Amino acid sequence: MSDSTDAPEPRTPGASLRHARAKGEPRFPDGPKADPAGSHFERRIRSFQPRRSRVTAGQADALQRLWPKWGFDIDGRALDLAELFGNDQPVVLEIGFGMGEATAQMAAADPETNVLAVDVHTPGQGNLLNLADQAGLSNVRVANGDAIILLREMLPPDSLDGLRVYFPDPWPKKRHHKRRLIQPEFLTLAASRLRPGAIVHCATDWEPYAEQMLDVLTAHPEFENTRADGGFAPRPGFRPLTRFEGQGLDKGHVVNDLLFRRVQQREQERNQKRKQEQKQQSELPPTGA
Repeated sequence: MSDSTDAPEPRTPGASLRHARAKGEPRFPDGPKADPAGSHFERRIRSFQPRRSRVTAGQADALQRLWPKWGFDIDGRALDLAELFGNDQPVVLEIGFGMGEATAQMAAADPETNVLAVDVHTPGQGNLLNLADQAGLSNVRVANGDAIILLREMLPPDSLDGLRVYFPDPWPKKRHHKRRLIQPEFLTLAASRLRPGAIVHCATDWEPYAEQMLDVLTAHPEFENTRADGGFAPRPGFRPLTRFEGQGLDKGHVVNDLLFRRVQQREQERNQKRKQEQKQQSELPPTGA
């Protein structure tokens, strides 16, 4: 029988998990890595900043138990989505899920759609894994790292059925606008991974950013607004009202949703139409026949 002094001290639910780590020891040996792709060596302006904050005992437990099963690091290696999810259901990519409450709710409401959720916030990763586990969800996978590397190097063309970007960092200072995610170059990359008909759904409570999103998406030849009037969309019922969003609305913030559809390039459509017309003309009988 062991001495009673060897028994571990009880842990308060929700308390921070503290562990004296040796220098160089990873925070979670089998969990998300701090820099999975060595991306700090890549010279590119980023739309995000890694955030390090307190991880609760519940979040840490979820990371240790569930990361090997439902999580992966964005390291640049090609990804097989059917293998990752264990089925060939449609896959929607969500970039920046915060603490994961809305992600878990949407995944629960639509179990026949797989959700690939990307973020760099360790507490949020643990919280989403915990929420998915508690709800018995099998259609959520959590990716840690740079979404650009995921899109550019790991996903095949036409592999996604949707893209969600909810409340991205607005980078409000003018000199930081170049860091905003929704830019023409990003949309071109995303379009190459989205199937025709896939929906890009953005939401923000920062009105100047909303206007920029609308302008950039409207001008891009591979997307079209689902709104006939070419403007913002009301919040669709399938996007939950998050606590963060509710707090903003209480303060008088205006939240704008944008719903755009991936289309074939208009130039390709015009060329195809021109070829069809030429073929039809060549098949017409001679005049007077």
